Amino acid sequence: MINSMDLKLTAVSTDIKRIGADALVVGVVKGTDGPVLVASPFSAKVTETLQNSLAALNITGAADELVRLPATAETKAQLLAFAGLGSFEESTLSTEALRRAAGSAARQLAGASTVVFALPAATVDQAAAVAEGVALGAYQFNSHRSTPATKVPVSEAIIATAASADKALPAALKRAAILGRAVRATRDLVNVAPNMLYPATFAQEIKDSVKSQPLKVTIFDEKKLEKDGYGGLMGVGGGSERKPRMVKVEYAPAKAAKHLALVGKGITFDTGGISIKPAAGMHAMKCDMAGAATIFQAIVAIAELGLPIKVTGWLCLAENMPGGASTRPGDVLTMFGGKTVEVLNTDAEGRLVMADGLVAASAENPDALIDVATLTGAQMVALGLRTAGVMGDATLRDAVVAAADKAGEAAWAMPMPEELRPTIDSQVADLANIGERMGGMMTAAVFLNEFVGETDGVKIPWAHVDIAGPAFNEQAPFGYTHKNGTGSSVRTLVTLAEDMATGK
Repeated sequence: MINSMDLKLTAVSTDIKRIGADALVVGVVKGTDGPVLVASPFSAKVTETLQNSLAALNITGAADELVRLPATAETKAQLLAFAGLGSFEESTLSTEALRRAAGSAARQLAGASTVVFALPAATVDQAAAVAEGVALGAYQFNSHRSTPATKVPVSEAIIATAASADKALPAALKRAAILGRAVRATRDLVNVAPNMLYPATFAQEIKDSVKSQPLKVTIFDEKKLEKDGYGGLMGVGGGSERKPRMVKVEYAPAKAAKHLALVGKGITFDTGGISIKPAAGMHAMKCDMAGAATIFQAIVAIAELGLPIKVTGWLCLAENMPGGASTRPGDVLTMFGGKTVEVLNTDAEGRLVMADGLVAASAENPDALIDVATLTGAQMVALGLRTAGVMGDATLRDAVVAAADKAGEAAWAMPMPEELRPTIDSQVADLANIGERMGGMMTAAVFLNEFVGETDGVKIPWAHVDIAGPAFNEQAPFGYTHKNGTGSSVRTLVTLAEDMATGK
């Protein structure tokens, strides 16, 4: 199911006149007085000619713009591509602007095999941002086509940078390649059709795909889940012929000083159950397992990077279907650990499987606990389609947001107002699975908070990341982001693990 192609990333000096390629990408910023060609690899004379031609060619420098021309005499590339960097002065150009421009160019240059990227990359960080953007933008999902697409993604990217001789650059390029692979693999999992990716096949894919990695995978089948009392998973998955699974993925290097636990929502298809969803748009509910895919691939990337931190993932996999054995509105489920929940809406199912995962993860007393889920439509109402909502312990919540900002992903800290807690009280059980409709993203977090455990009487630091909007792009592609699965939050989790491992 994970079929993302290999991508070769190399770096060279800015003297690229003799490098043959299918395309050469140069950058244009949208200046206050018009478009400006930046970091030109050409002679002063050719640079001046190109600069004077930008406006006539309707090149503006706007983000996502890519204008192709026949190459000049000073390069062996077949094509010259002008990539828009947006409204920035060259001196204030951010790494994310470089990442997006490189990713947008790589995405739009499908069909070109080898591409040279001569964007403003004077430092290792800037060169790494260009490489990462390419690794994110060079993607295509072909698994279900009888005939593969004729225009395949870029397979070799050559980064022109003044930092080509810096000893830190190879490690930075390796990190960019690993992050790109992890994000592309997450997209693959999200994009797979739900009749092919369901709890058992998802679990098997995880086990099969990590055989060469220093990871331990344990699969809990429905018999184990029933025996041990995972009532959330069994209740949500009861209506489907495809029974639920819990998958535990462990990365435990010898010198790990801290333990990070990750819990991922893995609803491989969500009809809403008895509280069934409207038909329009339901096909996109194959993305409801994006949280599980995200934490799995983040752990794989952390292992590939060899970070000195223990990471344990709990992937809560179920298919939410209506059927004779489905959970009904009004049923009471006993979660793993013993708390009871009255199910008032079977379409609020993600928090039920996540509750099992949070209790299981808490039992191992991690230093930090983070869950990732496409949990609520309210997240999109509050923060739109591109920004994840982050709630929980203030210190860890803010660390997650800081990691997202560093990684170039949009995330926003949200509160958990105390007045929302009484709204999930039940008349017949410990809790109800829905509460106050207004602020529903935060109400869901308040529910999950009830299942976070303690270590020596102190609550485990916990953060909840709602990626309902950012995980699946049903609109036009942008930057390095393609349609459908996006791989949102993989880079955030890896960056956070790096920060924890280094004591930041």
